[in-house]
Amino acid sequence: MNRNQFSLLLFLVVVLGIAGLVVYNKQNDVAKSGDPDIGKKLLPNLAVNDIAHISVTQGTNQLNLAKKDGTWRVRERNDYPANYSEISDFLIKVADLKVVQSERVGPSQLSRLELVPGQGTNAALELAFKDQNDKPLQSLLLGKKHVQKSKTPSPYGDMGDNGWPDGRYVKAVANSDTVAVISDPLSNVEPKPDQWLNKDFFKVEKVQSVAVAFPEATNSWKLGRESETGEWKLADAKPDEKLDSSKTASVSNPLSSPSFTDIDTTSKPEQLGLDKATVVTLDTFDHFTYTLKVGQKTNDNYPLLLTVAAQLPKERSAGKDEKAEDKDKLDKQFKEQQKKLEDKLAQEQAFQNWTYLVSSWTLDPLLKNRVQLLVEKKEEPKKDEKSAASTSEPAKLPETGSSEAK
Repeated sequence: MNRNQFSLLLFLVVVLGIAGLVVYNKQNDVAKSGDPDIGKKLLPNLAVNDIAHISVTQGTNQLNLAKKDGTWRVRERNDYPANYSEISDFLIKVADLKVVQSERVGPSQLSRLELVPGQGTNAALELAFKDQNDKPLQSLLLGKKHVQKSKTPSPYGDMGDNGWPDGRYVKAVANSDTVAVISDPLSNVEPKPDQWLNKDFFKVEKVQSVAVAFPEATNSWKLGRESETGEWKLADAKPDEKLDSSKTASVSNPLSSPSFTDIDTTSKPEQLGLDKATVVTLDTFDHFTYTLKVGQKTNDNYPLLLTVAAQLPKERSAGKDEKAEDKDKLDKQFKEQQKKLEDKLAQEQAFQNWTYLVSSWTLDPLLKNRVQLLVEKKEEPKKDEKSAASTSEPAKLPETGSSEAK
C-alpha cells in the first residue's frame, strides 16, 4: 500500500467516524426529546383501597357498582350482589394501566377520538371512582379503540379486515388537552348491569320429588322416588298411564347447577305472567323444599320467583345396631352436616328478594306436560277401518288338483 492509498483510507475512516457520531447524537437528541409520559402509570394516584363506588356512563346508559354492607352491589338491579372477582380484577388492571403514547389534541379533534363527554354523538365512556362518601377520587374518559392492522396480507384479500383493538384513546384529566393511548382496549367496560351481576345461584341436590302444577290442571304431574337411586314413579297414575323412563331422564337431576341471565326490576307480576304462574316444587332427601313460580317465556327467558325452606332435624336418630363407641363420632358428623345445611339454607334464602330471568334451556326440561312423560299410546284402528280392511282382502284361488279340474 503506497502513501496515497493509505491517506485515502485514513480519510474514509475519519469521515465514517464523524458520520457515526452525528447519527448517534441525533438519536440521543430524539430520545431526550421523546414523550416523557410513555411507560408511566395513567392513574398514579388512584387509591384502589378507598374505592367504594364505580360509575360507568355513556350517553343515557349508566351503571353504578357500589359497596353496601361490605358487599359490592349493582344499583340498577335493586342492589343485587355484583361479581366481586370481576370488580377486583378490573380495579387492579386500571391501577396498573400505562401510557404507550400521548399527544396534545385540540377540542375539535376530540369527537373523532370519541372523547367528548355528555350524551351527544361519539360521546366518551365516562368512568368515575368515588369513596364511601361518594367523594370523587379519580375520573377517566374512555374513547375510541386503537386498532392494530395485520402486516401480513390476508389470503382472502380485502374482506373487511379492519384489524383488532390493541389499545384505547383516553383522557385522565377532563380539562387537559393531552390524550393518551393505553395498551388495553378495556372492551368489557360497558354500562351494562347484567354483565356485572354475581351469577352464582341456588343448587338443588338429592331430589326426592318433583311436582309441576300448570295453570291447566290436566297438564300437571308429580314424580317421586324412595331413595336417591330409586326408580321414579308417577303419583296418582291412571290405569292407562305408564311412565316412560327415557323421558324422565331430563327431570331426574333438575336444577343441579342453574344460572340466570338478568334481574327484572321494572315489570309488574302480571306483565310477566307470574299472576298465573306454573309452580314447580322440589323436595329433597335433605328436607329442603324449593318452590319456583315460572311466568311467561319472552325472548328465550322465563321470569322466575324462588322460595326456599327446610325442616332440618335438630337431633340424630340412633341406628338400630349402633355401638356406644360410635356414638360420639356419628354425633359429630351429624352436627357438621347440619351446619353445612343451615349455611346452605341461609345462602339460598337470600335469593328470594328478586325476580330472575332464566334461560329456557334451563327450565324447559322441567316444564313438560303430563302426557310428554308417558309412554305413547298406539291407536287402535276404528271399526270402519277394520271392516274395510277385511273386505279388501283378495279372494282365494281354487287349489290345484280339485275335483273340478279332474
